[in-house]
Amino acid sequence: MTMKRWEMTGYGREALRLVEVERPQPGPGEVLVKVEAASLNYRDTLIIENGMGMPLAFPLVPASDLAGTVVGLGAGVTRFGEDDRVLSNFFPGWIDGRAPGNAKVLDGRALGGSYPGVLTEYVALPADWLLAAPGSLDLAEASTLPCAGLTAWFALTEAGSLEAGDTVLVQGTGGVALFALQIAKARGARVVVTSGNPDKLERALALGADDGIDRTQEDWVEAVHRLTNDRGIDHILELVGGPHLGRSLEAVAVGGRISVIGVFEGFDLSGSAGLLLMKNATIQGIRVGHRRALEDLVRSVDETGLKPVIDRRYGLADLPAALDHLQRGPFGKIVVEMN
Repeated sequence: MTMKRWEMTGYGREALRLVEVERPQPGPGEVLVKVEAASLNYRDTLIIENGMGMPLAFPLVPASDLAGTVVGLGAGVTRFGEDDRVLSNFFPGWIDGRAPGNAKVLDGRALGGSYPGVLTEYVALPADWLLAAPGSLDLAEASTLPCAGLTAWFALTEAGSLEAGDTVLVQGTGGVALFALQIAKARGARVVVTSGNPDKLERALALGADDGIDRTQEDWVEAVHRLTNDRGIDHILELVGGPHLGRSLEAVAVGGRISVIGVFEGFDLSGSAGLLLMKNATIQGIRVGHRRALEDLVRSVDETGLKPVIDRRYGLADLPAALDHLQRGPFGKIVVEMN
């Protein structure tokens, strides 16, 4: 039997093609998953454009985040049964604890890059690369958890030890930002959102944000100082990157924490060492997270009723339009459904 999938035959959008290939069969230790939905991340656009500097093996199926149903079991699989609903783990080999790699050789092997991705109707993967999906979400909603949801969860809870009463600032209204908003509110934090789009700010306030700052109308750092009576922000999700880190250092509280996640303004960070030292601030890099933390997030989603925000769902054949929407900047997530 055959199936459809998207393949990259080289770098650039012009090298993307929808093809029909043989449906895979699960080998020993693998499960065959009928992919129901795949959510897109900004990282996917970088992989398609230039591979993010990694040597990729073509043809490559892009994207990392799937939700689907197990429809076949390879020999020796006991982790799942047929008809189980599953999610992918962004870094398949990172189960718990410290991230793989060392100071000299980094290990960034992830789905939709070093490993084939999930923009396909069926995929055979090792059972350890998957985990149970939340029961409270449909599979399109669930597909948004493995990268964006886990990144926000890992920054605030796993690495950030967020407590009730803390202040959290999120930059923009993309997938990670809105997950951070909802996770922080569920834990009793005060959330401030910055955006250059007043309509999106209103939607973020309706979602539960306590304060919104229109950065086109006022200096957002000065607005933070005003809103917090000069105390600053306990947790900042730095989703812009580059020299923008310097502004976050101005806004962070004494003893506060900045989670560096986004690279929209570049991979080379800059900011005042004086502010970093005098504020005794922590700057932490967030590389998504491990499977155990994603399992914690899944449990929390079922317990709290968190609902991922999906801006729009596209069909498999409509990937080019979905990527265009992603480049424009969605409110929340973009999801590709296979059926």
